[in-house]
Amino acid sequence: MKPYTDYNSYLRSKYGCKIYRIALDAGFTCPNRDGTKSTGGCIYCNDSGSRAPYVDPKISLSLQISSRIRHLKDKRGAEKFIAYFQAFTNTYAPIDKLKAAYDAVLPFEEIVGISIGTRPDSIDAGKLKLISSYRDRYEVWMEYGLQSSHDRTLDLLKRGHTFQEFADAVKLTQKSGILISAHVIIGLPGETGKDILETAARLNELKVDGVKIHPLHVLKGSALEKTYQDKKINMLGQDEYAGLVCDFLENLSEDIIIQRLTGQGTAVDHIAPVWALNKSETIKSIMEMFEKRGSRQGSKIAVKAKS
Repeated sequence: MKPYTDYNSYLRSKYGCKIYRIALDAGFTCPNRDGTKSTGGCIYCNDSGSRAPYVDPKISLSLQISSRIRHLKDKRGAEKFIAYFQAFTNTYAPIDKLKAAYDAVLPFEEIVGISIGTRPDSIDAGKLKLISSYRDRYEVWMEYGLQSSHDRTLDLLKRGHTFQEFADAVKLTQKSGILISAHVIIGLPGETGKDILETAARLNELKVDGVKIHPLHVLKGSALEKTYQDKKINMLGQDEYAGLVCDFLENLSEDIIIQRLTGQGTAVDHIAPVWALNKSETIKSIMEMFEKRGSRQGSKIAVKAKS
């Protein structure tokens, strides 16, 4: 068993096979880019909007889905898939435009889930009612970008929302029965180990269903690139990152599914840290740290409860 509640294991147990995610670009933008909140975006984001490298935003959603399904079937023998609306803010549009995008999934019988990446300030009851309507056929996740539970950090990142707005979005989404994932960055400027543990505690309190973790990384074209080039920011080493991830997970409820332990930009855009490009080595480092400590997800919570 892995020392954390693994997303892939959860999916395999539920569906009886490995499930592959298909990243999509539905052509949305972001209120932090179009002038509604700001025009510069978050300091770590560039013009790709976290788009997967294999996604061609110039082709239709239907073709994005069909071509990726065909590729994964041919290359990996894949059977079932999750449609992941990934690039930019995928609830930032009128209801009719959102429905047209999400409906692109319907013709594909191999798709068993829909995951929607968005911001906590770009959701409301009407949008959640639409998204909830897909639950009859699919497992539906809302993936909210949080990154940190500390407002001073969110201000530094130029996120354009507060932790309270995230908490409000989570509570509103829970009323719709939609599963909720929070994105968290480890290694943010000015954050201490204590800050990271406080973020874990707040996610426990909100009872989110899943968490995605990744290190702070510098992408070409992001505002963070100049800060890094001017040597005004320090990046974590791989062992430091592994230790902080273990700290975070040891203090995170074991009921929360871990959808990702690390991440990186595309090779062409990624500047730093170099080690983050080797995902398997980073995960290995985290696993070795857990083994060395003899700990697992939620183990510190159990100790605190006993004391």
